[in-house]
Amino acid sequence: MSKSKTVTLDGNEAAAYIAHKVSEVVAIYPITPSSSMGEHADAWSAQGRTNIWGTIPLVQEMQSEGGASASVHGALQTGALTTTFTASQGLLLMIPSMHKIAAELTPAVFHVSARSLACQALSIFGDHSDINSVRNTGFALLASASIQEIPDLALIAHSATLKSRIPFVHFFDGFRSSSEIQKIELVPDEVIRAMIDDEDVMAHRRRGLNPDQPCIRGTSQNPDVYFQGRETVNPYYLATPAIVQDAMDRFAELTGRSYQLFDYVGAPDADRVIVQMASGAEAAHATVEHLVGLGEKVGLVKVRLYRPFDAESFMKALPESVRIVGALDRTKEPGSIGEPLYLDCVAAIAESGRSIQVYGGRYGLSSKEYTPCMIKGVFEELASPSPKRHFTVGINDDVTNTSITYDSCWDIESDDVVRAMFFGLGSDGTVGANKN
Repeated sequence: MSKSKTVTLDGNEAAAYIAHKVSEVVAIYPITPSSSMGEHADAWSAQGRTNIWGTIPLVQEMQSEGGASASVHGALQTGALTTTFTASQGLLLMIPSMHKIAAELTPAVFHVSARSLACQALSIFGDHSDINSVRNTGFALLASASIQEIPDLALIAHSATLKSRIPFVHFFDGFRSSSEIQKIELVPDEVIRAMIDDEDVMAHRRRGLNPDQPCIRGTSQNPDVYFQGRETVNPYYLATPAIVQDAMDRFAELTGRSYQLFDYVGAPDADRVIVQMASGAEAAHATVEHLVGLGEKVGLVKVRLYRPFDAESFMKALPESVRIVGALDRTKEPGSIGEPLYLDCVAAIAESGRSIQVYGGRYGLSSKEYTPCMIKGVFEELASPSPKRHFTVGINDDVTNTSITYDSCWDIESDDVVRAMFFGLGSDGTVGANKN
């Protein structure tokens, strides 16, 4: 097990640290709250900081997010190890290139500080509406829930993408994680080096466009072959979950920090379990442990690898005693029978043949508060005689009456916690002072 250094930093810097260490080209364009990832990478290259191979990554700011993703695509086609950072509408502008990168089975990692999309209004705050808008691009989706997880899973994503040839979006919640400052264990260079297989890097190099080994790409196809071509990627996606788990296991051996595709916490004989991903799972984890201590038979499944969704691993994470699942989505998909994670849970459980009722809830849109009292309210709703099949928590929906009730005075905070409130006006330096 490698000895690591303890540092204090925010989620964006943690992600950028790994990305800069394992990349040769970084194409960037700023968008809140991802901008500082690109700023860090640019500053480090300007200072002459090298990656694990001793070269200084080329960091280039483009004219838009579409240009950044197209540059990533072009650099990848030469065999360069390439990354980018974005969020929200910026991620959506990358979709055309993402479809190409994935269909061409090209290793890459996009680091995304997940953020609301501009709908009835723009919002710079966090949820998963951008992430769910790229589900069909073919990118794997890997979720980090805490500041410590961000560099850990960032490295696992960079390792797994080279092995699997499936590109990854490594995401974490905007502001809640991107800007949260915590003391973490930094991944040492020797661990980073051990996680990146040189043969995988060389295989990526050999697939790069080369006039000495000509090949044709970017063609147009007709109905006679297009369908068949789309199906040729199936074996790679089927293999990806095991590759990610193997990378997680190797990382655990090197650092002692262990991850699963789906991590379960709670009572071994839980009858009610909620399923969610990213930072909300941290609040749920603490609440579940508190409720289990009070004798409640409840649990939580933390989703790490959201795409490809490995139904077998998901079902193994659910205790045999589970009878009710609450799938909590941090997004809204108008017109759908349910939100994406809910539908995934319904499909996985139906195909398993197990008798489990699934209910879907929305929480935390645009960084709306999601607290232990709300999580307790979800478990109480699931235990009620007639739970709402589709509900919201954390708001008072007096339009379509989707909201559930909860005791807003209930909390799990220990007596030694110190709270403070800072008041500030725009541009008076309050945010910077608080971070200092």
